[in-house]
Amino acid sequence: VQLVESGGGLVQPGGSLRLSCAASGFIFSSYAMRWYRQAPGKERELVASISSLGDIIYYVDSVKGRFTISRDNAKNTVYLRMNSLKPEDTAVYYCRRSGDYWGQGTQVTVSS
Repeated sequence: VQLVESGGGLVQPGGSLRLSCAASGFIFSSYAMRWYRQAPGKERELVASISSLGDIIYYVDSVKGRFTISRDNAKNTVYLRMNSLKPEDTAVYYCRRSGDYWGQGTQVTVSS
């Protein structure tokens, strides 16, 4: 199992980013996928999750209405579109598959 995140960077408050997580080594369409984040000095938190077919989606309250999780099972990729970014969204973002498989993370920094 391999998960590789990309798309992080430095963005101004109010800006947008789209994170991608490319998966390999398993049947991607059979698994729900999750995005987590960890800010400095804080515990890792679940940000969003999406079922294997994309029909069941969850968001933590702090990102509802701003973030959108989606997946493309043909491309073995899960996405996290982040709009109206705030400084408190600054964190390392990770994708995760059940069985405790994690990517290496991608840094998102929201700052003027």
